[in-house]
Amino acid sequence: MQQLKQLVRKLKQDIYTVYLASIDPRVPWYARFLAICVVAYAFSPIDLIPDFIPILGYLDDLLIVPCGIWLLLKIIPPGILADCREKAAEISERQPKNWVAAGVIIIIWFLLGITAVIWVKIIFKN
Repeated sequence: MQQLKQLVRKLKQDIYTVYLASIDPRVPWYARFLAICVVAYAFSPIDLIPDFIPILGYLDDLLIVPCGIWLLLKIIPPGILADCREKAAEISERQPKNWVAAGVIIIIWFLLGITAVIWVKIIFKN
């Protein structure tokens, strides 16, 4: 059980690392875009498969987030990744509760949903 707790802490710190990399201007644009998507999905209360569906509901969280983080940790330049990991370690020690970030993520998902609906209406109207 201790190993699982340690793994979860490392995953949480890696999420902070990915977030910090997403706002670092030295990171290539494609890595920043993927980082924003992974962090938004990780902290979002909205899932692709709702959690109340047995097994499948948690499977997307157990696959998408770690795979996205793993991919990002591979494509972010090593020097920048080391800097972001140091900053993430400092942040995880303080454990801030950032309700503003949660609100922003909810707004982003809401706007993406509206955009998707408009896009589908435009495509099927023609």
